[in-house]
Amino acid sequence: MTNNNQDVRIIRLIEAYGSGDSASGPTPAQWASLAARAADAPVTLINFFKMRDAALYVSGSDATPCSGQEAFSRYAAVSAPGLDKVGGKFTLLAPFAASLIGADEDWDFVAIGSYPDLASVLALFEMPDYQTAFTHRVAACARQKTLICNA
Repeated sequence: MTNNNQDVRIIRLIEAYGSGDSASGPTPAQWASLAARAADAPVTLINFFKMRDAALYVSGSDATPCSGQEAFSRYAAVSAPGLDKVGGKFTLLAPFAASLIGADEDWDFVAIGSYPDLASVLALFEMPDYQTAFTHRVAACARQKTLICNA
């Protein structure tokens, strides 16, 4: 894949997910950082989630009001099969317990997903069903953090 094709993919992802902030999704710089990775190297994403008591959908959404946990379940119902479809797998899905070293952090849930390569990560984000389901993730989370690892 040429850099130009990769640039087009990232532009389309930014259009699909917006410009991002700490609660809604990747910023353009974060998309670019992801896209700059070696194409054939495995990727692991470590996700931290803090749920809202009540999901916060954007004005005009037709989603049925629910708890943050229920909204996240709506997202997970699409994201988990999507991860499998692109060749990835979850290596951990667990409630957050505590910090051991470093600053104390307060999260509800941790998910670690491993992907065979960059193309598989991008393919998940490009799936129309995943893009639709991502609105549930945003509505569910008061805050979230995703770390990229080389593995």
